[in-house]
Amino acid sequence: MTTVVLVHGAFAESASWNGVIERLHDAGVDSVAVANPLRSLAGDATYVRDVIKSIEGPVVLAGHSYGGSVWPSGPARRRSSRSTGPRTRSRSPTRTGSPS
Repeated sequence: MTTVVLVHGAFAESASWNGVIERLHDAGVDSVAVANPLRSLAGDATYVRDVIKSIEGPVVLAGHSYGGSVWPSGPARRRSSRSTGPRTRSRSPTRTGSPS
């Protein structure tokens, strides 16, 4: 099974992906949010690479802001990986409930 690996940006933490992980879990998709150490680009890339190496099977990477810079810059890609690449979406996320 494919695992989605989520990498947060510089002004966030892995818990910022909790809502995404919950939705992926509800859809039956394995996922993990990497606790990006935010020490240096090379060091962070190495850390993310090591997390990815520990996962069996194909991996889809998704990074927000700086998190999207970490994995393309390092040796994080594997033959069975699929990269979403850093990109901007023009549509707003779907929200439920009243605005906060």
